[in-house]
Amino acid sequence: MRNIIRAEIITIGDEILFGHILDTNTRWIGNELTSIGLLPVRKSSVGDNREDILRALRESFGHADVVIVTGGLGPTRDDITKQVLCEFFDTRLVIHPDALALVTGFFARRGRELTELNRKQAELPANAAYLANKWGTAPGMWFEKDGKVLVSLPGVPFEMKNLMEHTVLPRLKRRFPTGSIIHKTIRTIGIGESFLADRIAGWETALPPHIRLAYLPSFSGVKLRLTGTGTDDGLLTRQLEEEAARVLPLIEQFVYGYGDDEIEETTGRLLTEKNATLSTAESCTGGFLAHKITGIPGSSAYFTGSVVSYANEIKMNVLGVRKETLDAYGAVSEQTAREMADGVRRLTGTTYALATTGIAGPGGATAEKPVGTVWIACSSAQRTVTSLLKLSPFRDVNIEQAAMHAPRLARQFLA
Repeated sequence: MRNIIRAEIITIGDEILFGHILDTNTRWIGNELTSIGLLPVRKSSVGDNREDILRALRESFGHADVVIVTGGLGPTRDDITKQVLCEFFDTRLVIHPDALALVTGFFARRGRELTELNRKQAELPANAAYLANKWGTAPGMWFEKDGKVLVSLPGVPFEMKNLMEHTVLPRLKRRFPTGSIIHKTIRTIGIGESFLADRIAGWETALPPHIRLAYLPSFSGVKLRLTGTGTDDGLLTRQLEEEAARVLPLIEQFVYGYGDDEIEETTGRLLTEKNATLSTAESCTGGFLAHKITGIPGSSAYFTGSVVSYANEIKMNVLGVRKETLDAYGAVSEQTAREMADGVRRLTGTTYALATTGIAGPGGATAEKPVGTVWIACSSAQRTVTSLLKLSPFRDVNIEQAAMHAPRLARQFLA
């Protein structure tokens, strides 16, 4: 097997550290580097501070073969990445004629004047290779030193992605002949990480040395990521598929998809296969379940609508929940969830219906029904099934998890 090339990613900008913008760049870059056989080993974020940037560069360049840097390439005073790179690589800024021509044309096409500040966008460290940015004014830069590569890219995701796809990734593939790194992800819901590990311990122990397993828990469940390394893409892909097939009988009732599948998406596929329709009645989730379902392209083929029955009056007057049920059992009960699901199914004429009712918090709890108590129901003309969730003390978490577990119940019902 060829040597694995280690890569690190550095994002630069106070706006990332302060939480003013979401860093989506590192996730995307890490996935793309893996796709060409490079192994991302660390990512870091630093502010617009000379000492912090220099420290991050020294650390990354010290033990990675490839360093990808994004951000800090604008024309304003707070964008200091180019100046710090000059210091790091012991060089100076010079006007690059191709960069100047590109930025001049960029403003000319828009009928705008090229100011002196914008002209500085054409300044590059003298020992950097120029990477033309056809989608903005900040150029990319490629440095080589001691057999290692550092690439500096604009932080704007659209510009960064185009530079990576069209220039950087092809050049890295030529520069570093690599092996293969391939992932296979199994997505589960309804079982905790430790219980999952116990179920598959024997299978995990028997994995070959070139295939590793990682547990990735989140609100939406636990992902099992198999990572294989080798030199033959086809063979490695087949081996990962074989291992996934071996573990499936141990956890099949918890598996809802693979790769980037979302629970709403795979539930939608089942509904489509059965030529069935779905509606929802929501109390504690307040429409979030319908939002998740309709976030899937093509969901109009099977999803008809939702009733957000936050008040008991809506539960009774629109969904037909009986007053006697609410008086006897309360809004947060198995009986109310059943009648909500049955009511919205009859109201909309759908094949199936989902209902959620619970105590999202922070108020409204009792000793018998603490915050995080949620009942969900799934109804058809033949039967209705329910499930009790005991979630967290946190409102947002409870709403999100309830909206995840409702499609899970629907999948089990459909299967």
